[in-house]
Amino acid sequence: MRSGQRETPVAGSYPFFAATARGVEELLAAEMARLGLDGIAVEKGGVRFAGDLAACYRANLWLRTASRVLLQVASFPCDSPERLYEGVRSIPWQQWLTPEMTLAVECNLRDSVLTHSGFVALKTKDAIVDALRDRFGRRPNVAPKDPDLLVNIHLARNRCTVSLDSSGAGLDKRGYRTETGEAPLRETLAAALVDFTGWDGTVPLVDPMCGSGTILIEAALKALDRAPGLIRQRFGFQRWRGYEPNLWEELCSEAREREQATLPLALLGRDRLENVLMAARKNSRRAGVAQVVSFMRGDIRSFTPPEQPGVILFNPPYGQRLGEEEQLKVLYRQIGDVLKQRCAGHTAWIFTGSLNLAKEVGLKASRRIVLYNGPLECRLLKFDLY
Repeated sequence: MRSGQRETPVAGSYPFFAATARGVEELLAAEMARLGLDGIAVEKGGVRFAGDLAACYRANLWLRTASRVLLQVASFPCDSPERLYEGVRSIPWQQWLTPEMTLAVECNLRDSVLTHSGFVALKTKDAIVDALRDRFGRRPNVAPKDPDLLVNIHLARNRCTVSLDSSGAGLDKRGYRTETGEAPLRETLAAALVDFTGWDGTVPLVDPMCGSGTILIEAALKALDRAPGLIRQRFGFQRWRGYEPNLWEELCSEAREREQATLPLALLGRDRLENVLMAARKNSRRAGVAQVVSFMRGDIRSFTPPEQPGVILFNPPYGQRLGEEEQLKVLYRQIGDVLKQRCAGHTAWIFTGSLNLAKEVGLKASRRIVLYNGPLECRLLKFDLY
């Protein structure tokens, strides 16, 4: 070790980027503000913030709508393979990686001279292992599926940003949903839908087509003030050099102390398939919210909302295959009939990827929010039912 050179991550502030689904950026920024994070700046596809490693741990533990948290270690102009190699190799990798650890590289390229992600990943890997071999006399191995250190390369308009993925598996993988229905909604997007409705736990929340229960489970976690990261077994930063397990346990203990045990009312889920409801109940137990979420079998045609006015949130199928949309028109008309005839005083929200199907509801939306479910452009539609 050279005199005065640190071999583990240095103290101080780092730049971070928390990725999220398009359309959710402002919600994520508001979450960060409530967490007390610094330097918050909204960008397309995510939100930047600054902080120490404790802030990184806290973000992974608490953020409900972020898909992953990246720690930026370098940014430099990059218009050739040589500049990529030299820029990556100049990073002090010994702070984060040893020859005994494994690594993997993922790439996101846009509007740059270098256009082949496989080549960029290979060149990045070569630069990292060469730097480690020069320092230690041996190199780390590559483990594409489960690395100790996941390196993220974002190359846009000939500028390369090198980051470390502190989350590991995406933050949407909370750990409670081992059983799903057809086309399950990501946990992070479900949390965003609940946030957009403004539901705060003081009025009923009903999902009449709840599937495996993701929307209601995320709502319950929020209302109980339970950190979603408490459910997970592992994060990427726990395998880094310099990981502080005592600090992490302290943050988890603080989060557990904040949890509420009960809510003044139950969250209600319905679905027509009993096997799907069984999965929802198991998921709610794993998430630790079974005491505040109720699931019952029922078709949309027999749906009656609670007497107390509240929020009704639908995530109906929206037919991505040829011919499916035509078949689903009947379902959307049934939703509209139920809302018109039985749900006066409530506020209904429908999340759909088909504007044609949304028209079949037969109600005028008072608000339309553009969101993306993966690459698919969707709408969250609000209906005030008088």
